[in-house]
Parts: sequence; structure tokens; C-alpha cells
Amino acid sequence: MKKITIFLFLFTSILVNAQSFTLKGTVVGENNETLPGATILVKETNQGTSTDFDGKFNIKLSKGIFTIQVSFIGYKTVNQKVSITENLEINVSLKPNETLLDEVLVSAVRVNADIPVTFSNLSKKEIAKRNLGQDIPVLMNYLPNVVSSSDAGAGVGYTYMNVRGSNSERINVTINGIPYNDAESQGTFWVNLGDFASSTQSLQLQRGVGTSTNGSGAFGASLNILTDAVSEEAFGEISNSFGSFNTRKHTVKFSTGKLNEHFEIAGRLSNIYSDGYVDRAFADLKSYFLQGTYTDENTLIKAITFGGKERTYQSWFGLDATQLEEDRKQNPYTYDNEVDDYGQDHYQLHWNEKWTEQWSTNLGLNYTKGAGFFEQFKEEEDASDFNNLIVDGSDVIVRRWLDNDFYVVNFNTNYKTEKLNLITGISYSNYKGDHFGEVIWGEDLAANTNIRDRYYFSDATKNDFSIFAKANFEINEKLSGYLDLQGRFVSYQTKGLTSDRVNIDVDESFNFFNPKFGFTYVINEENRLYASFAVANKEPNRNDFENGVSTPETLNDLELGWRLKNENIKLNSNIYYMNYKNQLVLTGSVDDVGAPIRATSGSSYRLGLEIDADIRISDKFSIKPNVAFSTNKNRDFFIEENGIAKSLGNTNLSYSPDVVMGNVFQYNFKENLQISLLSKYVGEQFLNNINDTSSKLDSYFISDFNVVYELKTKKIFKSIVFTGLINNIFNDEYVANAVDYGGGYIYYYPQATTNFLIGVTLRF
Repeated sequence: MKKITIFLFLFTSILVNAQSFTLKGTVVGENNETLPGATILVKETNQGTSTDFDGKFNIKLSKGIFTIQVSFIGYKTVNQKVSITENLEINVSLKPNETLLDEVLVSAVRVNADIPVTFSNLSKKEIAKRNLGQDIPVLMNYLPNVVSSSDAGAGVGYTYMNVRGSNSERINVTINGIPYNDAESQGTFWVNLGDFASSTQSLQLQRGVGTSTNGSGAFGASLNILTDAVSEEAFGEISNSFGSFNTRKHTVKFSTGKLNEHFEIAGRLSNIYSDGYVDRAFADLKSYFLQGTYTDENTLIKAITFGGKERTYQSWFGLDATQLEEDRKQNPYTYDNEVDDYGQDHYQLHWNEKWTEQWSTNLGLNYTKGAGFFEQFKEEEDASDFNNLIVDGSDVIVRRWLDNDFYVVNFNTNYKTEKLNLITGISYSNYKGDHFGEVIWGEDLAANTNIRDRYYFSDATKNDFSIFAKANFEINEKLSGYLDLQGRFVSYQTKGLTSDRVNIDVDESFNFFNPKFGFTYVINEENRLYASFAVANKEPNRNDFENGVSTPETLNDLELGWRLKNENIKLNSNIYYMNYKNQLVLTGSVDDVGAPIRATSGSSYRLGLEIDADIRISDKFSIKPNVAFSTNKNRDFFIEENGIAKSLGNTNLSYSPDVVMGNVFQYNFKENLQISLLSKYVGEQFLNNINDTSSKLDSYFISDFNVVYELKTKKIFKSIVFTGLINNIFNDEYVANAVDYGGGYIYYYPQATTNFLIGVTLRF
């Protein structure tokens, strides 16, 4: 009997100790607002989850004592001990961390799950996994409905990104809320931001019109970049990476940490070099980033300067079909200094002040200086094309210069209560730019001609003023509303000659009203629906004016979405309908400096379905698939044949694939070892707008393999991180971009076959 009693006691003890219990909790901020998306980590078991839309979480644990780590962007991380002997419910309150700037510098342009806008976030941790020298568009390639490419084929130098079929001239980019798009071309030149990923804290890509933002209007997407947050602790970091095509990146970073609890100085120096996949298409990118910060309980002042110098050999002409077949790496340019040489420096000052528990303001100032040239060798030219500085039939070398200054003032106010978040703001920018060309060598110069005499000149001024008010407000416990009203007022003047010595005399003003509204409905703790409608208007760019287009374009964007979030699955799905009036569509050709040429299409639309998910299969394995299906059409498209307008009916919009898919398989062998397989499929796309089946890019499917291993050390270095990336592991000979000049003249930009990058980061 005694043995039976002992056996029953031991058996009962095993059952009790083996039993699992549920730990439930709610995570709230300083005003008792719930924090959806907060990260929960059980340190002893490495189990993890995140809070749902109501800031709640639950996790299964066995009997014992555990450390629960709770973290959320913009708040200080909390470690809380819990003793589990039965089901338990806790509340965790997080305090704001003034050293993280998400709620400060980008609150006016970013959104969260409470706002009916379609978006994706990319954190510093996710960026770092593949940050081995390739530009930001390439690092974003696996986000939903994103297609990236590069002229040199290796992802370094001149790189591009399309979202929902819209190119960089239609993607609004801000850095800490300051407009980055070039004021005249409206494009984004990532080549001037070498290694900027190393100074990026996070980025948010909003697809469609999105929320009101500063700068040129978003007609396909907006990208909001937040630079490095303040570090509480001092650190130093040395990163080096090497890879195919003689690609290498060298980065040095540092931070003083918080000095006297208020001040921090941090910075970065970088150099990236690559020979490029295409012959001679090298890129030499030097860049820097420096910031000084003051913080106290209610004040944050941050001064930032960043910029760099780029020198790239040009490969924007592409290859015709025969050249592509013969040698896809060849470059038709042979002059040894056919280079783009440009420098750009940015100076930003941000001051955020919290006046009361509800009221705060943010002031942002910016000055950008840019100057540089494109050098080109030309054979047997007409003297009239160069202001008669040369003799007819002479060879000539020219430099075409840009010299510009860009000033920005942003001011926002934020009033926030438990049921209302109201943001108002104004933004003003002034751009002044000179365009001119110099003859720096001539086989036979005309009489009285000196080297560096100019053969054309034009100046330009652009003023852009916007005012907006946006509010997210609770209607009842289930339903919230969103209203966003923006007025934007643009004036643009330019006078002089283009590089073709054609008069460009523009004096235009545009007044735009851009309303947006929507609703979010909470079904339960895991599910919510949203609907929004937005209007955007956009002025033509400089190239459009040169090509005789002066009509603004209008976009009406309807978005319907469903968001699901629980312990194991995050799912976002949405249907969009983007209806355009006078859309400036890509014709498929580019000008003689690689800028896209556009034409007015009249009426057109994009209708699509986007789905992306983050599925946690186990504690070690997760998958992150995304897919976009769309139809993209010009309505009743006309072309001119022999001076007569001919209707082609509905035609496909150029550069708009009907299918774009991506996926990431991620496996964590241990806490410090992670491998990922990333895949991307892009469907076929037309290169013009006339349904010409001979002018198409074939579909392609590529996969990359990524590995990250962190070695914790006790001497000299805090950690050593080894990173490896194999791009295009199946060696697909694909083309991600091309231009169509008409008449069968199509030129392709081949992308690299299998290539690799490896790197090591020393942190101390």
C-alpha cells in the first residue's frame, strides 16, 4: 500500500508539472491605449508571439518561473518575471522611449493597422539580413507587388523599383518626413544614397495613394524612410562585404550613446564599389551619415547630415535582341569616361516638443545641395547641335550639368486622445536648378571657342506648398473612421534651352485638392476590415513639358481590405481599383540620359488583388508568401497612323505585369543561426501601350539564399555577425527591364546570373 501511495504521488507530480497553462495579457501605453503588434518573448523557452489588434496576447507555458520580455517600437522594453502554477492573466504597461523617432519624425506620413491604408513595414533587423551593398529597391524586392531592377545588373548603382506597375516618378519618397524625390523629374535616384540602408531604422511602403504626404503626389505608392534611432549605449561597428563582380562594401559606424542622459552623436562612413554584371558598368559610391541629438522628457532635437558622391559608368542604352543573344554582358558604350559624376548633401533639423499629454508639435527643416555631370563622347556631330562651338562633322566630348538647391520647411501638430488622433501640417519646398552643357574637348573646335564653353543653358524654379489635416477617430467600439484632406499648390517656371537646343519656356501653376476617407471595422480580436477612397492629383514633370505635355493627371483610388492577426498567422488581403484620368503612361522609350518618356493615355485603370502573410509553422520555421493579381488597361487607346487617329480599344498598360508573387522560407536552427530562401515571380509585361506582342518582357522566376550567423563574444567585440547571400541560385538568364523606341528597336537590361555576397560585421 505504501508503494502504491508513493507511485500515485510521483505520477500526480509528473502530471502537474507536465501540465500546460495559459498566460494571457494586455499590453498598453502611457495613456492606457492598447498596443497592437507588441512583441512577446519568453526568454527561457525562446517562445514568441505578438499582441492582436486589441493589444492582447496568450501563450502556453508549463509550470515554472519565466521572464516575459515585452517590446514595441517607440517604447522601452520591459522584462517581467511570472510564476506559472495555474492560468494567469497580466497587464504590461510600456513607457515611451524618447530615443525612438517613429512617432516623432514620421507620424505625419505613416499609418498603422487602425488606418484604412494598404501598407508593408520593413524593420532594421529585416534590412540587415541582406544589407551587403545592394541598393534599397533591391532590398525591397520581396515586398508585395514590388518589381526591382538595375542598369548594371548587380543591384548596385542605378537601381529602380516599380510598385503596382508604377515607376519611381510615381512613388513618393520621404526621409524623416522630408521629400526626397527630385523636384523636376519627380524620380528617386538611389545611386545618390549609397549604403543608406545602413542608416535606416525602418521603412514603410504604402501602396496606392496612401495617406497625405509631403512632396510630389503618390500615384502608385509612397515610401517613408526613418533614419537611425538614438542609441542608449555607446557602440562601434565595422562591416565589410565582398562578392561577385568585384563588389565590395566597407562601412564604419559609431555612437557615443546617451551622454549626461540627454546627448548623443552617431555617424557612418561607407564606400561601395562594384564592376557590375554588365561590362564596364562600375559604380563607385562614397557616402556618410552624421547625427546629433538632444532629448529630455518633453523635447527631442535632432540635427542630421547625410550624402555622398557617386561615379558610375553608364549602361542605360541596353542591348538589342541580337546583342543579348551573343553576349548578355556586353556594353555598347566604349568611351572610357562615359560616366555619371554627381554629389548630393542633405542637412536636416528636427524639433519635436510635447506640450501636454495630448498636444505635440514637430518642426522639420531641410537643405539639399546637388551638383554633378554626365560625360559623353559623340562622333561626327553637327555644329548647330553645339551652338557652333565645333566644326561640322567633328567628334566632341561634352558634360551635361545639373546644379541645384532644395529647401524644405515642414510643421505638424498632433492632438491625441483615447478616441481621436488628429494631425495637421504644412509643408513648403523651394527648388532652384540650373541645366547646362559644356564642350570639354573637340576634334576640331570653331574659332574663338574655349574648352568648357556652354552650348545650352536653362534654369528652373519650383515651389510646392501643401496643407493637410488628417484624423483617425472612434465611432463606436467596433468602428473607426479616417478623414484626410490636403490642398497642394505647385508653381513651376523654367526658361532657356534643352540639351537639344530647343526652347523650354514653362510658367505653370497647379492647385490640387486631395481628399481621402475610410473606415475600419473590428470583427473580433483577430479580424478587421477596412475600406478607403482617395483622390490624388499630380503635375507633369520636366520631361513631360519638353515633350509637349502640360495636363495634370488625376487618380481615384478605392481600397477594400481584410487583416487577420493571431498567434501564428498575420494575413493582409486587399482589393484595389485605381481609376486614372490623363494618366501619364510610360511609352517604353527613354531620352538620351536614360529618363523615361511618357505620354497622356486619356482614361485608364488598375484593378488588383494583393495578399501577403506571415505564417509561423513552428518556433523555428515560418513562411512569408505574397501574391498580386491585376489587370491594367488603357481605355479606348488611340494611336496616330499617317496623320489619322486609330482606335485600338482597351490596351494593356506598359510595365504592368498581371501577376507578381514572392515568398520567404525562414528557418532558425538556433537563436543565432538563420537561413532563408527568398523567391520572386514576375509575369510577362508589355513594353508599350499598343498590345504589341513582339514588345514584351518574358516572365521570370528567381530565388536567393540568405544565411545569418551571430557569434557572441566576451572579449574585444560584443558580437560578430557573418552574413551570406547567393542571388539567383538557379542561374536564370532573365531581363527585368527594357525600353522600346518603336519600329522594332527594343533594348534590354539583363540582370545577373548566379552571384554571391558575403560579409562580416564586428560590433564593439
